[in-house]
Amino acid sequence: MVGTIFQNCVFIYGIVMLLTYALLAILSNYGVRRFKKRQPFTDYSLLLDSPLTPGISVIAPAFNEGVTIISNVRSLLTLNYTKFEVIIVNDGSTDDTLEKLINEFELVEVDFAYNERIITRPVRRMFKSTNIAYDKLLVIDKVNGKSKADASNAGINAAAFDYFLCTDVDCILDRDTLLRMVHPFMNEEHKKIKEIGEPCPECGYVHVEEDSMRVIATGATLRLVNSCEVDEGVMVRVKPPRKYLPRFQEMEYIRAYVLGKMGWSAINSVPNVSGGLGLFDKEIAIKAGGYDHQSFAEDMDIVTRMASYMVDNKLKYAIRYIPTSQCWTEGPATMKVFSRQRTRWGRGLAEIMTIHRHIILNPRYKKLGLIVLPYNLLFEFLAPIIEFAGIIFYIYLIFTHQVNWPYAKILLLFVYLFSITITTLAMCWDQLTYPHYKTWKEVIGLTFMAFLEPILYHPLIVFFALRGYWFFLIGKKTSWGNMQRQGFAPKKPN
Repeated sequence: MVGTIFQNCVFIYGIVMLLTYALLAILSNYGVRRFKKRQPFTDYSLLLDSPLTPGISVIAPAFNEGVTIISNVRSLLTLNYTKFEVIIVNDGSTDDTLEKLINEFELVEVDFAYNERIITRPVRRMFKSTNIAYDKLLVIDKVNGKSKADASNAGINAAAFDYFLCTDVDCILDRDTLLRMVHPFMNEEHKKIKEIGEPCPECGYVHVEEDSMRVIATGATLRLVNSCEVDEGVMVRVKPPRKYLPRFQEMEYIRAYVLGKMGWSAINSVPNVSGGLGLFDKEIAIKAGGYDHQSFAEDMDIVTRMASYMVDNKLKYAIRYIPTSQCWTEGPATMKVFSRQRTRWGRGLAEIMTIHRHIILNPRYKKLGLIVLPYNLLFEFLAPIIEFAGIIFYIYLIFTHQVNWPYAKILLLFVYLFSITITTLAMCWDQLTYPHYKTWKEVIGLTFMAFLEPILYHPLIVFFALRGYWFFLIGKKTSWGNMQRQGFAPKKPN
């Protein structure tokens, strides 16, 4: 009896999960089509000359990033935007990160009006360049806060502009990233314009009624830079990763952003904005308390904090995603670094579910309480636990000869083929809408990993997630850690 009930519950859980993924695919298709429909009316050059263009502070925490720090900072300094600054937060690095920055960018220590609106670990020094070519660069040297969140908060405290973009120093950004990601915020600035379908004379954007609410954050598609060709911090040639582990991650990222995030954006229920690339309203972020410096899921935490602040104060808000790839990050290439990253993610998710448990299924928080966090609880947090319990249970059924093998084989085949179908759709949809790979051979080669994912990659995700949950339960201390960067492939000579 207990076995039958358990099997039925797992079956219903699986069906609901699959239907949810299918719904997200449909919503994503709608969101991407809507985004592309507006693009012909968007003239980004007008934004560069507009007096309404908001300033943006680009914040990039760094811990032991000596291998790639110079090329990455150069990439950030070449962004195509009128009014921005780059803030590098050296979070107590023990390698030559700070020394390289000082030497390469001709930095000197300066007096700076640092307003600590969010409490962080002590800031030691601040540096500016003596070379006018690097006048947009500010480097903060602080005591290690043992989390990216603490370093990000220090960057927010020093930020001069009303919006901040949080990224990682291992990321390569598209030159037009700020122009594209500020688009939803500009819609807010012009919310009084009522001509639906008519471009605004100031910035060239089309403004619609649904964007009249206050946009508090935007995100964009993030991919892996592994095996791509990069020249002085600028993306030259996008390639799928050569190694198997990064290839699985690339496929996972594309599926998560193109189908997942865009699907949630279509109904204004984005669960989190990636820590690798997110543009935020600084005023709301500070009022919400900034990042939780003890959190290892700072990307989901700050979005949840900001959204709950808006609901608590009866303010309408929106969190948007755009389907274009604006950021390439270096993914873990070794199992040691990968396990450290995913264990940290698992622990962070457990923290989020615990800290914000009062919001879950609370109708007062509307979509945040009834859709966003319940989804994360049921299909993100509980999924590894249910999968592991299911494996243990089926092992028991095998030994007790209670398995209905014809039914079990059909069910496994259905789940396997559904997983492959969803991933293949995401890969093809990504390439057809905003192609980045040079040939379809590269796309097919990457899509082939979908056949191996359920067997080789997914079990690792489950194991490291459970490991993170366990570390959270026993209170095991973890730290930001060193990602051990390998650098980028240089541009091939002609």
